[in-house]
This record gives sequence, C-alpha cells and structure tokens, in this order.
Amino acid sequence: MSLVARHLEAEGIPTVVLGSARDVVEHCGVPRFLFTDFPLGNPCGRPFDADMQRAIVSSALDLLADARAPRTTVRSRERFASAPEAWRESFLHIDPAQREALRQAGERRRSRQRDVKASGGARGG
Repeated sequence: MSLVARHLEAEGIPTVVLGSARDVVEHCGVPRFLFTDFPLGNPCGRPFDADMQRAIVSSALDLLADARAPRTTVRSRERFASAPEAWRESFLHIDPAQREALRQAGERRRSRQRDVKASGGARGG
C-alpha cells in the first residue's frame, strides 16, 4: 500500500495510509500515515465496531486535510482493547487445550493443498 500511495501522490492524488506496521510504513516514506496500534489486518478497528471504524476513518480524513509536512505520522487515539497493550497478550494465542485440534486442522489443510496441486490446480466443490 505504501508504494501505491507514493505513486498516487506523484500523480497529484493525495493519500493517507492507515496501518499497524509503523516501522515498515514509515520506512517507505508515505506522505501521511495514521498509525493504529492494532493487530495486523485491523487498521480500521475491531471487527463489527462501526463506531470505532468511523472514528478512525474520520481521523484519517482530518490528517488528509491538516497535515502540513511531508512524512507526517499521527497515532490514532482509538485503542483496540481497554488497556493499550491488552490485545497483545491474547492475539494469536494458542491455548494448550487447542493445540492438537489446530495441528490436525493444519494437517488437513496441507493435505487438501497437496491434493489440489497434484490434480493440476482444479478445485472440487
């Protein structure tokens, strides 16, 4: 996304990148970046939390209108969980009770992928 934003900016189209991988996005040098300290894949907030998502999009639009310098990064005021670091404690946590079921599900998925590859890529219903 960062490289697309830079290309659009070069063509005169203003952009704002919303994201969670601050180091990566800032390294790419996007003009405007709204940093959300959320799990990857959730830059606009918690799933199904329309109020939070609206607030984040509103912040992004404010950044688009108000940024005065290149490579402006603003940290979103929104929090993914009640405590700023709380989501990190459970994100992608694998409970020991789930470990075997997840291992089996992964093996079934890999087996299906091998079958699809062996059949030339055609997927059955």
